Amino acid sequence: MTKKLFSMPFIFFILCGTVIPLGVIALYGLTDREGVFTFENILAIANGDHAKALGLSLLLAFISTVVCFLLAFPLALVLKDSKLGKKGFMVFVFILPMWMNFLLRTMAWQVLLERNGIINTALTAIGLPQLSIINTSVAVVLGMVYDYLPFMILPIYNALIKIDSSVIEAAYDLGASKAIVLRKILIPLSIPGIVSGVTMVFVPSLTTFAISNMLGGGKVNLIGNIIEQEFTASSNWNLGSGLSLVMMIFIVISMAFIEKFDRNGEGNLL
Repeated sequence: MTKKLFSMPFIFFILCGTVIPLGVIALYGLTDREGVFTFENILAIANGDHAKALGLSLLLAFISTVVCFLLAFPLALVLKDSKLGKKGFMVFVFILPMWMNFLLRTMAWQVLLERNGIINTALTAIGLPQLSIINTSVAVVLGMVYDYLPFMILPIYNALIKIDSSVIEAAYDLGASKAIVLRKILIPLSIPGIVSGVTMVFVPSLTTFAISNMLGGGKVNLIGNIIEQEFTASSNWNLGSGLSLVMMIFIVISMAFIEKFDRNGEGNLL
């Protein structure tokens, strides 16, 4: 009885913060403005502008995820073998930007990338041509990588530090090269962290609208921007909810991947 009483605040939080909002989204998404049941809001994802925005979102999210992985895995290996990494200092360095407001971090890239920003000013000072990447997909990808990179590093690092060093030493003693150790030991044993990191980068990159608004300048229209505009500018909650339900499919798929490859929670952030 005592355990049930202690669980009541958590159950209340889940109901009010998750179940009820999802139920409201489902209600709006499966009805029109007159309250009539329909699938049109969900099927609208196949419309020209919506499909194009979804395709671009998938592409940029994929690129951002790949770049984050290519940066994160070698860095996680360095942290694993580094005394600084073991003491937690370097991990703290990568967590530190996450304490800053998300919008402020993105605005910092605006200052860096704008035509008269810090980067172009420095390039002009040394006689190099300026970069014109603000308000482009490149700027959006840079913002995604910067904002979500820690979510790739930490799960992979957490999985790597759980690998018994004696296994790696035994492989070297048996004549395995570094490439073989990487391919047959480190990568397979860190799959839970990789899957967790890929999920935590790909899903928010796919659904973001703040980064594309600020760094894309309204010229990079992602599916997250479409949904945000339906809720705010158009006040069409039904269509916005229907498109949101489609995006939830990707969340369910990501949860299924985590359940399959990381059942023991080896890729958790903590």
